[in-house]
Amino acid sequence: MTFSDLGLSAPLLRAIDESGYTTPTPIQLKAIPAVLAGRDVLAAAQTGTGKTASFALPLLQRLDSGVRVKSNQIRALVLTPTRELAVQVGQSVASYGKHLSLKSSVIHGGVKINPQMMKLRGGMDVLVATPGRLLDLFAQNAVKFSQVEILVLDEADRMLDLGFSGEIRQILALLPKTRQNLLFSATLGGDIRKLSDGLLNRPLQIEVSPRNSAAKSVKQWVYEVDKGKKAALLSHLVRNRGWEQVLVFTRTKHGADGLVQALIHDGISAAAIHGGKSQGVRSRVLADFKANKIRVLVATDIAARGIDISELPQVINFELPKVPEDYIHRIGRTGRAGSAGEGISLVSAAEVKLLAAIETLIRQTLVREVENGFIPAHTVPLTRELRVRPKKPKKPKQQQEKKTGRKTDPEEQGGNPKPRRGGTLQDGGRRQKATASRTKPSREAGAGSAKKRLSSKPKGDAAPKSSPRRPR
Repeated sequence: MTFSDLGLSAPLLRAIDESGYTTPTPIQLKAIPAVLAGRDVLAAAQTGTGKTASFALPLLQRLDSGVRVKSNQIRALVLTPTRELAVQVGQSVASYGKHLSLKSSVIHGGVKINPQMMKLRGGMDVLVATPGRLLDLFAQNAVKFSQVEILVLDEADRMLDLGFSGEIRQILALLPKTRQNLLFSATLGGDIRKLSDGLLNRPLQIEVSPRNSAAKSVKQWVYEVDKGKKAALLSHLVRNRGWEQVLVFTRTKHGADGLVQALIHDGISAAAIHGGKSQGVRSRVLADFKANKIRVLVATDIAARGIDISELPQVINFELPKVPEDYIHRIGRTGRAGSAGEGISLVSAAEVKLLAAIETLIRQTLVREVENGFIPAHTVPLTRELRVRPKKPKKPKQQQEKKTGRKTDPEEQGGNPKPRRGGTLQDGGRRQKATASRTKPSREAGAGSAKKRLSSKPKGDAAPKSSPRRPR
């Protein structure tokens, strides 16, 4: 099926053709006809699957045949969680609607408000906005909502994660009661469903991919490395693998700036983008990265859903996110629209719990590698490949634990550890020894070996405790 089969107008089909798109994605196939028919939609799909076009194309067609917008009014409102995502969506709307007589604009914080007020004086058919700046403009009587026909919440789960639920409620209270509502999200968690219950009217629910899963076109793996050698390993990989456009994620602004300095010291062009940078700097850095003027872009999670670069080859998790869902959004910056990509994580022993949470979420164990020259002093402990299993009755389970004194390890029941590339075990062949020592009675462990274990306890990048303390 092609875009022309979806009932889109000739000006939109022309814009799609000029953008280089030929075949609609699964989310577009289901959402576009529903939006054109005026239905409310609750849609979930992986990042990079074409959600923006799913609402932007039919939204523009519906507005094209409507009434003219009045001064300071808007006819369609698209709310996004971050500035970068607002700019990205605004560019898509402008690109798809360039052959239509419609006006669109983007407003967000971090820049002067007066130019935005001036743009709104003539009214806007489509306004893409972040919640905070939109409420600021409303407070100054620069924007009015009585003509709103369509509301879109884009990346709604991220808006709730960032604490915008209060602002969203305020905005919803200002809008006309009769309107079309479209809610697009990467995931459909409990909070999203609760929001949709009070917002959507008999919506068409669309889910085109497994929940909390990465795109199949993204190849994912882990490098085990000590925390203090992560920056050196990243420089080594960028130089020796010939990576020319790499997006790297850190957890903090300070960490992003420090990593940039380390990369520049190693002769690699790099820049950071995070909430501590002005919007002008963020926009300029992102433009330079897209134009390949910067080899490595280091970002915090604020940019995880606001960077859209066609055929971005590598996304690196310099540090694993504390919220496992953020891992999905990070690596979703590569492998977009079906293109190939690589999602690589540099993991130290101290991050094993974060790694386990991610693997539980995506329901797979990530393949591990060790780079020559960067073999860690503290290996990352094994994580279980946690799958959804039927719950056992509580009573038999309690009886079993009382009898054995410990919980049953699924690997002891015949499960095999996940192999590394090259066929070796995840723990380098040490699993048998670890299992044997775990099952020995503590009285068989001699005093000398106990002292040796205590004296060899890692000082800096130590692995988290994963087994009960032995009696001293």
